[in-house]
Amino acid sequence: MTSTVKHQQLANAIRFLSMDAVQKANSGHPGLPMGAADIATTLFTKHLKFDPKNPSWPDRDRFVLSAGHGSMLIYSLLYLTGYDDISLEDLKNFRQLGSPTAGHPEYGHIPGIETTTGPLGQGIANAVGMAIAERKLADEFGADIVDHNTYALVGDGCLMEGISQEAITLAGHLKLNKLIVLWDDNNISIDGAISVSDSTDQEARFKSCNWNTLRVDGHDPEAISAAIEEAKASDKPTMIACKTQIGYGSPKKAGTAGAHGAPLGDDEIAATREALGWDAAPFEIPSDILDAWRLAGLRSAKVHKDWEKRIKEGDSDIRCTFERRMNGELPGALVPALLEYKKALAEDKPKEATRKASQLVLEVINGAVPETIGGSADLTGSNNTKTSQTVSITPDDFSGRYLHYGIREHGMAAAMNGIALHGGLIPYSGGFLIFSDYCRPSIRLAALMGIRVIHVFTHDSIGLGEDGPTHQPVEQMASLRTIPNLNMFRPADITETLECWQLALESETRPSGIALTRQGLPALRTTYVEENLCAHGAYELASESDAQVTIFASGSEVEIAMSAKALLDAKGHTTRVVSVPCMDLFDDQDDAYKAAIIGDSPVKVAIEAGVRQGWDQFIGSDGIFIGMNSFGASGPYQELYEHFGITPEAAVLAVEAKL
Repeated sequence: MTSTVKHQQLANAIRFLSMDAVQKANSGHPGLPMGAADIATTLFTKHLKFDPKNPSWPDRDRFVLSAGHGSMLIYSLLYLTGYDDISLEDLKNFRQLGSPTAGHPEYGHIPGIETTTGPLGQGIANAVGMAIAERKLADEFGADIVDHNTYALVGDGCLMEGISQEAITLAGHLKLNKLIVLWDDNNISIDGAISVSDSTDQEARFKSCNWNTLRVDGHDPEAISAAIEEAKASDKPTMIACKTQIGYGSPKKAGTAGAHGAPLGDDEIAATREALGWDAAPFEIPSDILDAWRLAGLRSAKVHKDWEKRIKEGDSDIRCTFERRMNGELPGALVPALLEYKKALAEDKPKEATRKASQLVLEVINGAVPETIGGSADLTGSNNTKTSQTVSITPDDFSGRYLHYGIREHGMAAAMNGIALHGGLIPYSGGFLIFSDYCRPSIRLAALMGIRVIHVFTHDSIGLGEDGPTHQPVEQMASLRTIPNLNMFRPADITETLECWQLALESETRPSGIALTRQGLPALRTTYVEENLCAHGAYELASESDAQVTIFASGSEVEIAMSAKALLDAKGHTTRVVSVPCMDLFDDQDDAYKAAIIGDSPVKVAIEAGVRQGWDQFIGSDGIFIGMNSFGASGPYQELYEHFGITPEAAVLAVEAKL
């Protein structure tokens, strides 16, 4: 291939597709694709194991463009190497409404885009998760089935974002030696030279985090290739610092911030064509160059066929399990196991904090679903996310099913996204609900991508008590409920906890958060019902015909609602109670169901130890809200509920005043 078409011509195909697309869109970032074209060309033509005709091949190498603003780099590569779902017209429609070539790469738009990137630092942290998944599945299924590398192309901005520190320290600790980070070291950001804002010795930084580090000329294909070969032989993750020039080839803008985030302009593109000896018209790739790229795309076809042969000739049970897991299908044993446990709960009626209830349910789940991989941000004993099946993973032993993420909530959430995107595993993790704020950017991206990750958020209200307002969530539930395509659950007892876990596991295209209490709660669902009532988002827990009062509540406050009902009923005010474990699922119900649940009681009350936002859909703007309108305080939780007026008596007083 390279004997007739030189590396420089292949790389220039990326450069000109990128600058032409950005120019046509009058929007975008030409500098990175132009500067990193030599890195990408070397990787895709000599090293990356991939098959454009079978882009979901489980044992492909994963390539993550962490510096997502340079999206035309990956779009050009996918087109040039022959992916069926991207055309030249798509490149011409870069950044246009309805085009798969969005401003930043979006998972699910085009096969070959392994994750959605754009918020800097997310991609490198996703890549850590992918490398974790590869190592875990290789340990479980063997190298004949799982044996691939994860590559991430990162920019200066990715390495300045704090999430990168969480990601690289975790990767170094776990000795993820099949993770290779290619740093596009171009020394430029939007504001100008990197020296304006940063003076970090990145190589020393990575070395201190137990990484192998190499440095090359990012425009020397032989040096880049040799470094990648060395990285693949390392017993540590490797960062290759590739010294590049942003906007490479542009006579006036190369090496300047002017090449970063704006079209070069027609005159400068013409000058660049002359400087690099590129005679083809915009969006035209000479046939010999395109043929060479398409041949590069076929480079791993035989490796893929050999892999398929090994799979077919291997143990059929292992093959079926591997395929089921990579397809995201749950094992048939799960639902019967949960229903059996649900029956036992109706009989035993245990009083448990829902964080403990979650652990009891997880004991059943982890026994039936071998692909769950748990973890916690250094709060294992508080989150109760570890069960008898989930032995700890260590740097030298990946046979376990539990990751100690350390105090790295943001990195943990992004790594979970990477694990889910890789396939074959279902990640769940633990943290305090208050620290969901540290996870939020990664949770939002999980929702945007539509992937199955499950966040266990314990200590979900002022009910955590003495740790005080720094740790007491007030606005977090309302805030998380505003994220589209995220299911936020807040179960009221152990049966609801089981149902919420089942729904989270069955939600293949939605991430979930499960908010759980520190304080003990009574069993409120005391009769076995096979149907998953939480699937409706809200349902009648205590029904009354012609009720004067309807109380809506979630989580620990459902107990308060039931006590308030008893007091109101005794006073002659018929009251129904609606449990609201998931507003997001309630929003999905049809209008008739929603109207029936909201009902027409003259007085409507909502009780939640959080802020009011979100509850007016149930109670109206003139409804009674019993909850928080300030931060919490430090003290025993029983006293805090009294202090903030979140009690059955307070609800009764408010109802009677309105009646």
